[in-house]
Amino acid sequence: RAIAAKPHPPQTLAAAAAGATSTTRKLAAMAGNREAFRVAVGNTLERRLFYVPSFKIYGGVAGLYDYGPPGCAVKANVLAFWRQHFVLEEGMLEVDCPCVTPEVVLKASGHVEKFTDLMVKDEKTGSCYRADHLLKDFCKEKLENDNTLSPQKEEELNHILAVLDDLSAEQLGAKIKEYGIAAPDTKNPLSDPYPFNLMFQTSIGPSGLSTGYMRPETAQGIFVNFKDLYYYNGNKLPFAAAQIGQAFRNEISPRQGLLRVREFTLAEIEHFVDPEDKSHPKFSDVSDLEFLMFPREDQLTGRSATRVRLGEAVSEVLFCILLVLSNSTNFDVCLSNTCCNRQGTVNNETLGFFIGRVYLFLTQLGIDKDRLRFRQHLPNEMAHYAADCWDAEIECSYGWIECVGIADRSAYDLRAHSVCIIIR
Repeated sequence: RAIAAKPHPPQTLAAAAAGATSTTRKLAAMAGNREAFRVAVGNTLERRLFYVPSFKIYGGVAGLYDYGPPGCAVKANVLAFWRQHFVLEEGMLEVDCPCVTPEVVLKASGHVEKFTDLMVKDEKTGSCYRADHLLKDFCKEKLENDNTLSPQKEEELNHILAVLDDLSAEQLGAKIKEYGIAAPDTKNPLSDPYPFNLMFQTSIGPSGLSTGYMRPETAQGIFVNFKDLYYYNGNKLPFAAAQIGQAFRNEISPRQGLLRVREFTLAEIEHFVDPEDKSHPKFSDVSDLEFLMFPREDQLTGRSATRVRLGEAVSEVLFCILLVLSNSTNFDVCLSNTCCNRQGTVNNETLGFFIGRVYLFLTQLGIDKDRLRFRQHLPNEMAHYAADCWDAEIECSYGWIECVGIADRSAYDLRAHSVCIIIR
């Protein structure tokens, strides 16, 4: 809520209401045309100072934005609700760690080596682009607008989209050359793809001898404090730690407004659990929730997301195991009718609990239930640290967009830091 210093005269409020109503009508009329609607909403938000490009009087910098008064109010309310919904209600341990991170930490976590995207350059202007985005945009544009495509070519382009994240730099470069893809702005030829690390590098101290990075995620600050947090929690598992703070990613070609930027706020939770017991005492609170889920098996077979009761998505894996152990059915029948049908579903209660809590958080914020789904990452999409990952995706004018990642990182980070730490 915004609090005014003094009440506005009735005529001012009436004029503002009339203007808002007029804007709402215009936006509603454009809703059928996604691009026009997106531009109109963006212009309205900038005009009303929800957000504006940073350093605008100097021409601005792509991927950097300032929030104005109403934008700050919305952001503050969302974060306050997040803290109430997760941190306070679940008794989590909140921390606040520095944005500047020593290189040794991010080497141990794998970010220095693996936090990269493949980039190509305009050979004449030097402008940079993400190679996979150029190939993806080309394939989608052809599939949507080229009515002369043969069935074989359609199948080929769809296959490229399906395996895009698996393509090496050499394979991406070969496809870009095969299809004659040029720089979008100039139509100039492009360089071969090469890896670009997305972290902002800096020096810590005046000597220049201590390399650091602006953190690409808030999680590492939690992981390196695990021992102290575990002690603070009475040397007991499970427990969860949370952090709200800025993260930085040097995106190759920021786009889609606030969706892909170079500095942003993350609200992150790390829940530590005994790997031998991933049950959750409060899972029954969310087990009856029903919403759209999109497991990897459905994605690979061309099916759409379907509504699933969360308790069933978790329990059917256990049901399969129980059937085998009890000899209540033939093993082969059990394997084909139950296990295979459950590929890609939620495999433990703790993961399921947080999927349910995220669903409640988003819908209570006002997200349309019919435009919200939970999609499981395909094997070729998985982050270097993830054993399993589900994204909460919202359908908007850009299509389905990830807004929350729920990952089972197993013991990757703790194991990596335990090998590299100096003080034990």
